[in-house]
Amino acid sequence: MMFNWLSLVTGLFYIILGIVVIVYKFFFTILEPTIAYAMGGLLILYGIFRIYRAISKIKDSGDEK
Repeated sequence: MMFNWLSLVTGLFYIILGIVVIVYKFFFTILEPTIAYAMGGLLILYGIFRIYRAISKIKDSGDEK
């Protein structure tokens, strides 16, 4: 159960990281704007996916009890 909540927090972290990459165009090195938008967008999408999976697992574990 704790893993599901940790996955939810990780998803939020990925979304925030994606926004930071888009705004500052930096991820361990200075990025071209096109690369920054693409990478930031992918990080945000992955964060949304992680949150979706965590919520669905939390709901499924609630149904089992």
